[in-house]
Amino acid sequence: MTTKYSHLAAPIRIGNLELRNRFMKNGTGFFWDDPDSGSYINDRYLDYFEALAKGGTALISSASGPLGRDLEAKMPGFRIIDDRYIPGWQRWADVVHRHGAVAFGQLFHLGPMAPLLINVPPSASASAIPREESPRPGFGDYRAFTVPEIEDIIDLFGECAERQKKAGLDGTELNAACNHFINNFLSRAWNRREDEYGIGSMENRTRVAVNIIREIKRRNGADWPLIMLFNGMEVDLDNGITIEESTEFAKIFVAAGADALEVRGEYYTWTKDVDRRESLHFPDMYLYPHRTGPVDPYVDASRRGAGANIPMAAEIKKVVTVPVITVGRLDWEIGEKAIAEGKIDIVSMNRRLFADPGLPNKVLHADTRDINPCSSCMTCFDACEHFEPVRCRVNASLGHEREYAIRPAPVKKKVVVVGGGPSGMEAARVAALRGHEVVLYEKLHKLGGSLPVAALVKGPREDIAGLVHYLDRQVHSAGVTVHLGKAATHEMLAKEHPDAVVVAAGGTHEVPAIPGINGSNVLPAAELHKMAKTLLQVVPIGALRTLQSLPVARDVMIGKRVVIMGGRLHGCQTAEYLIGLGKQVTIVDTASRDEIGEGLLEVFLKPYLLFWLEDQGVEFVTDVTYDRVTKEGLVVRTKDGGTRLLEADTVMTALPLHPNKAATALAQGLGAEVHTIGDAADPQLIVDAIAAGARLGHEL
Repeated sequence: MTTKYSHLAAPIRIGNLELRNRFMKNGTGFFWDDPDSGSYINDRYLDYFEALAKGGTALISSASGPLGRDLEAKMPGFRIIDDRYIPGWQRWADVVHRHGAVAFGQLFHLGPMAPLLINVPPSASASAIPREESPRPGFGDYRAFTVPEIEDIIDLFGECAERQKKAGLDGTELNAACNHFINNFLSRAWNRREDEYGIGSMENRTRVAVNIIREIKRRNGADWPLIMLFNGMEVDLDNGITIEESTEFAKIFVAAGADALEVRGEYYTWTKDVDRRESLHFPDMYLYPHRTGPVDPYVDASRRGAGANIPMAAEIKKVVTVPVITVGRLDWEIGEKAIAEGKIDIVSMNRRLFADPGLPNKVLHADTRDINPCSSCMTCFDACEHFEPVRCRVNASLGHEREYAIRPAPVKKKVVVVGGGPSGMEAARVAALRGHEVVLYEKLHKLGGSLPVAALVKGPREDIAGLVHYLDRQVHSAGVTVHLGKAATHEMLAKEHPDAVVVAAGGTHEVPAIPGINGSNVLPAAELHKMAKTLLQVVPIGALRTLQSLPVARDVMIGKRVVIMGGRLHGCQTAEYLIGLGKQVTIVDTASRDEIGEGLLEVFLKPYLLFWLEDQGVEFVTDVTYDRVTKEGLVVRTKDGGTRLLEADTVMTALPLHPNKAATALAQGLGAEVHTIGDAADPQLIVDAIAAGARLGHEL
């Protein structure tokens, strides 16, 4: 092992349990279960967690479904609310233990969040709060939990923890964070009670949490390891939990029997008219797209929020002697430094371990260049919010570990890949690893396709540049023969005598057939991409962003006033980029206002970005027909039959891509099987392109 990350490599104890290193995967939902069949543990779930344990994570926690007495309710998440689920959890614990990791199970009760789940009736809250006074918009009008109900839920936590022990798990992760049941009683924003569970004292506010800890210990024994996950702060919330309160909570939890504390924050959105609240295990979302409000001093907003919770965790660590864990876009460099400085003890990860379950071993063996980088796109947790199966933009094997295990191809083939974008690189990588002879042609002088342009436009929040470097390295490491600066032709393909041709040449850009579209004040998306790709061959992405923001360069290619034709994902993110360059932007689309931003993640990105664009003065002009481009700008026809001039120095197109039929035609007549993938076949998102490449690579 490397000595560079000696603190991450060091063992540590939680109670009487020793962990082999400081990496933890905390409990989160995957929605790979089937509520209709009872949500029993399945092979898909076992396969991912086996990969995680094999990959070196020391402490692995899995969230069970939300606790509740109603066995008939269709609640997502693998259940543990009845003894019939114990055998499945035994299988799960076995695969975790098989590779030297320890297995914890997270328990939580949704409390007032229960109506978010399908077929679960409205629940209660610590207090009966009118909707108009709810700490979270959209919540409220719930009755208060009665004391018998509280006591029954405390007992339910104990029952489920007892099943965890019977199933062979090693400990319990108790979730008192988010807006869940336990947090409801800790927070003055949610708790207005005046009884023994009310806000009259710290003892009262923590009574639910303390009694659950004690009940779990009573049933499983005082030496049963228990991690208490709680909010170090409720950021930007009136009467929310403060750091001063959470340090007191910490001491009380430890006195009650908690063996480790897991600290993160809950933030309440600064955006008006957006009904959201999120955990600071997504600190990049706290800052998205460009936070203009104040940042709490206990939230580290540097590094785009990576390590945002460390200041909170460090305050908690000052007052307790048990290990302190935190989460929040941490990487191995941030984690190593924070442990070395005595601010935390254990690094908890989610998204990075979706992207690469082998990350811990790669870090500890100094193979960090081969870590598949989480690009912070939020594809995974947007799926969670919709109760859909989690998938990963950069790791198509997530949830398909058995299906996508690298196996030698039964028949070795000569495979020629046309295009070095995400789908082409992934298909080439997988096919080569399976033993095929793979040749890749890319017309540019660097691999990546349109990914570098996306990295330029999206900026540093999403690590697309890291994804390009990773795929480039993996393609070469797999033994793919790469020809750069060579556009594929039919004759060139014929000389290769391929058994299979993979067309991954990207989509084609739509150009409206209207008068003036070829004018000097029009910048079609295809031309913009061509210029950006040419510049990015010689100028690094970050440097190009800096150069373009300089006053001398700002209006060279793009004028001060810009009209963007197309208001879907590409148009909105292009507008964000242009605003950063000081442009005045109008977005126009033939679709309705409701379709603006289509393609952006509905939960995490779309509402925030659209609000921010409006706040920057962007006008959305919708339900129109493109009529013509003049020297003054774009003329559109409105629904009522009238016309309107949208004044602009530059008119840009950002319309949906089309399949690349011409590229597919190049491969016809060669006597080879032809496969068209990615945007060349069906223009979608990066996650779809990589998934298509992986799927074909395994099928060839």
